[in-house]
Amino acid sequence: MADKPLLHFEISERKVLLRIFDVLFVLIALLLLNNFTDFDYFRITKGFWYWTFLLVTYLEVFAHIFELYDLQKASKFDIVLKNVVLTSSITVLFFILTPIISPSLPDNRFQILYFFLTISITLLCWRAAYIYLIASPRFNKKVIIVGDSFDIQMIAEAFKKADPNYEIVGFVNTDGRIETSNDELIQFNVKELREAVQNYHIKEIVVASGYKTGLMLPLYNELSFLLNKGFPIRDYMQVYEEITARIPVQNVDHDFYRYFPFSRSNQNKFYLYGLRLFDIVISLIGILFGIVLIPIILIGNIMGNRGPLFYIQERIGKNGEPFKIMKFRTMVKDAEAQGPRYAEKNDYRTTPFGKFMRRARIDEIPQFLNLLKGEMSLIGPRPERPVFVRELSHSIPFYNIRHVIKPGLTGWAQVKGDYSGEESGALEKLQYDLFYIKHRSLFLDINIILKTLSTVLSMRGQ
Repeated sequence: MADKPLLHFEISERKVLLRIFDVLFVLIALLLLNNFTDFDYFRITKGFWYWTFLLVTYLEVFAHIFELYDLQKASKFDIVLKNVVLTSSITVLFFILTPIISPSLPDNRFQILYFFLTISITLLCWRAAYIYLIASPRFNKKVIIVGDSFDIQMIAEAFKKADPNYEIVGFVNTDGRIETSNDELIQFNVKELREAVQNYHIKEIVVASGYKTGLMLPLYNELSFLLNKGFPIRDYMQVYEEITARIPVQNVDHDFYRYFPFSRSNQNKFYLYGLRLFDIVISLIGILFGIVLIPIILIGNIMGNRGPLFYIQERIGKNGEPFKIMKFRTMVKDAEAQGPRYAEKNDYRTTPFGKFMRRARIDEIPQFLNLLKGEMSLIGPRPERPVFVRELSHSIPFYNIRHVIKPGLTGWAQVKGDYSGEESGALEKLQYDLFYIKHRSLFLDINIILKTLSTVLSMRGQ
């Protein structure tokens, strides 16, 4: 029998915990530093409340940018150490450089060092405690999957990748014709289900079967019994979307309308007009920035690979309308002499200077012209080439739904995905795009912008 069940925090609960206690412990540490040492650069008082507000704002923003709230990375101390140092450094730097509403620089410059060390050490101690007490495998949420044998391994891998604390203990195979062997998961039969829930301290059953034909009567009766006892039984599609932040479009069938209730923001005039105004302002800033960079990029291209500075391609936009985008050229001349092909990681066609531009996303800067013209938005699905759209729309169900909104310079798929350029990667990308279309909101847009800044600053562009 398994050990005594332990407390489990859901994904949203863990993120809230991290945010609250990051701020709480840092403020407590600074308060103690005020009271028990001669440190007086930063004080938590009513008269200087705006100091605290400014510090908390910077801390939350830069912790988000440097991925301290990415649950996968928050469970690995080596990554946490690096991200805490980055967050603390940039937070302190912006705080001391902010005019008027931040304290004057102290005569004793060591106080700045004490300020930085207090924030860093406090965050590291709290995050170490989080890894041991909350992110530990001892606190995993144990789950049984009910589904066809063919899908079990795929489901298990997707859940494990998205949330390591979501532990699939075993499964009930609903495809009785197939003998299933899985070294990692326990296979239960229907009669063992109640006993398994009790013995293995299962917290949830996820049903990934019966969409077309319904559940077998014995299984239906067992699940109904557990449900009537208050035990959580959830639909796989709902759980998959919640954990992975993607829509499992490959499993959507005739009742597709249940899974695509588009966000109200797609028709909200205030949201759309506000987004358009934001696009115009950002595009003007981006174009000015690009003009400043052109001489540097031109020199880099001349040294790395002589040829045109710009590269123009046709892409598919909103409602399937084609339009032209312009990018700084990152590949060798005649890169597609043998026909169109997907760009890949470490693509041999990319020039050395082109690799740098891609990692920093500099090659995308000319697309601010498309933002200004209204052909693109800052945030949305990345536009694809017509040849790939034709191929993918035939092989991936509901692919063209991504064209119901304007394509974007960045998007949910770009900041979340780690996919290849092949069809499997296109499927994952579409799953993220559909999630964005379904949940589109100001909050999600801000989240994407912060994650994009993280990608640019850490040079993780592809």
